[in-house]
Amino acid sequence: MDLARLDLSFDSVQAELAASVDAFCARYCTPTVERDGGMPPTELWRGLAKLGVFGLGTDEVGGGALEIAAAFGALGRHACPGPLVTTITAAHLLPSGARERVIDGSIVAAVGDPELMPWGGIADVFVVLDGNYAHVASARTREPVETLAGEPWARIDAERLDDLGGVGPALIRASVAIAAYLVGAGEHLLEVACQHARDRHQFGRPIGDFQAVAHPLADASTRLSAASAMTRLAAYAVDGDAPDADLGAAEARLSATAASLDAFYAAHQALGALAFTMEGPVGHVGRRIRQLSLLPPDLPSVRATVSAAWTP
Repeated sequence: MDLARLDLSFDSVQAELAASVDAFCARYCTPTVERDGGMPPTELWRGLAKLGVFGLGTDEVGGGALEIAAAFGALGRHACPGPLVTTITAAHLLPSGARERVIDGSIVAAVGDPELMPWGGIADVFVVLDGNYAHVASARTREPVETLAGEPWARIDAERLDDLGGVGPALIRASVAIAAYLVGAGEHLLEVACQHARDRHQFGRPIGDFQAVAHPLADASTRLSAASAMTRLAAYAVDGDAPDADLGAAEARLSATAASLDAFYAAHQALGALAFTMEGPVGHVGRRIRQLSLLPPDLPSVRATVSAAWTP
């Protein structure tokens, strides 16, 4: 692959999808909704389903990893809440019937380890990951777990039912979705922080004029740009069935995780203590970034994929 000649910009269809998701979230993902870590309002959730967000890359909706990157980047820029990644992951794992109900937003899917199941506190269908394989499961019991971002996770006593086969392709696309969302969320943080740095004055000057504020924001922006390029490159590899697509998705996710956390630290520096309050403009976004980084495939598995590829 000649990276110097590769155009990583979205084509017209992908750009239109991103614009549609962006416009929809601008209307329905209000500050109150954005700060809520639970299930989004019905009009937001069903609206995203009608846009096809939850079924991107499936036969029912079409598209591929680049469409996933376009849509989830827009979702991240609005810090949209909800089981977004687990939903699209389940859509790539569940059989017909349950899959359609997940795609149209009528049921909530939890995907992960029953010892700590993301969104298991409110899920209607459970997909338990067992190494490289997955099973549909029922929850005999569920124990709610309080989470950093207020998301309803749970420990469940799972009864494994149908074997869903290998999880590799689904988790690769999940990593692309996570990376794209994290980049978008980081961009959202920087936009808020930069506006604050322009508006807030000390000693008769905007605080953004001071290097101690401006340089961390600029560095964070550079890292986010690199992570965005890696995410689109990973999506390009997935859609092209490249043999190292899993490596590209893992690298993109690690890059986006680090870059979005750097953006949060820079935003915190610019906004001061206001950055950590729930009433403030960025604290809930930083919590969601950290929560999202815990979704399957977990970070140790992602790091292991990268380490294995680069170990002599």
